[in-house]
Amino acid sequence: MSYEIEVDTPPQPWSGRTDGPGDEHLRWHHAITPYTPEPGSGSVLIGFASDEGVARNKGRRGAAAGPAALRAALASMALDQRIPLSDAGTVTVGTELEAGQAALGRAVTAALDAGRLPIVLGGGHEVAFGTYQGVAASRLRQRFPRLGILNLDAHFDLRGDPIPSSGTPFRQLAEKETDAGTSYRYSVLGISQPSNTTALFDTAHRLGVRYLPDDRCGIADRAEVDRFVDDFLDDVDLVYLTIDLDVLPAAVAPGVSAPAAYGVPVETIQRVCDRVSTSGKLAVADIAELNPELDIDNRTARTGARLIHRIATSHVPLGVPI
Repeated sequence: MSYEIEVDTPPQPWSGRTDGPGDEHLRWHHAITPYTPEPGSGSVLIGFASDEGVARNKGRRGAAAGPAALRAALASMALDQRIPLSDAGTVTVGTELEAGQAALGRAVTAALDAGRLPIVLGGGHEVAFGTYQGVAASRLRQRFPRLGILNLDAHFDLRGDPIPSSGTPFRQLAEKETDAGTSYRYSVLGISQPSNTTALFDTAHRLGVRYLPDDRCGIADRAEVDRFVDDFLDDVDLVYLTIDLDVLPAAVAPGVSAPAAYGVPVETIQRVCDRVSTSGKLAVADIAELNPELDIDNRTARTGARLIHRIATSHVPLGVPI
């Protein structure tokens, strides 16, 4: 079996702040290594440089630069212990979005079959259909058939447009799951009512989507948020966590195509990420919609990197008793 990950741009050297020798000064750029195609453990970063889906959805281009900005923000983050981290490089998408999603899917499958936790760095939220294809084709999906997709997002992304975009990935995967007769659950935390039409809510209800609105995801709503996440985890065997940075308030995440007027506090989003990453069910995660051209003082990139850091450092591998 091949664990090769084919990308358009191989992993580049990492660099960042160095305070001295030894693991007491350890940072991401010291610990991360190029991905090797063999069974192993730990997180592997896969870039998905795409904003074609955002453009098709009438959004602002720039998210194709997201993977590089996230890597740069991660590089100097301190690690309190040495953990296996690797970088597989980047899938680069021009106008051929569907081919790029298929390539990402193959990369995610290879990483999963090698025993790694793929963390995909987007890119617009069209990344989701590529990540999903990778999970669906993996050996893990055969072992753990009940797939759960938890989307931290202001939008359902359930559009029925004939041309795939950043607004269609979860409609696409719902159709794939239905056609295959497989068991899946799609839940969204952070839905903004003003950002989703009645037609989208109707589609969500028809597909059995469970969601928690952004105005019920505050710090004071911790108990309700925990119940929502725990109910989701109880119903599934395998989790795909996808984070659209436009779920966060615009003051925290200005560097997205559609900044949130309200948004979910970063404390809530981090708590959800912690809960999922330590559940023993997380198979893959991605982070979407960072647009460095629109960012202010790298706020959005730093916040996204912080969430990636938490997931990678707290992840409990599949099947490990909690």
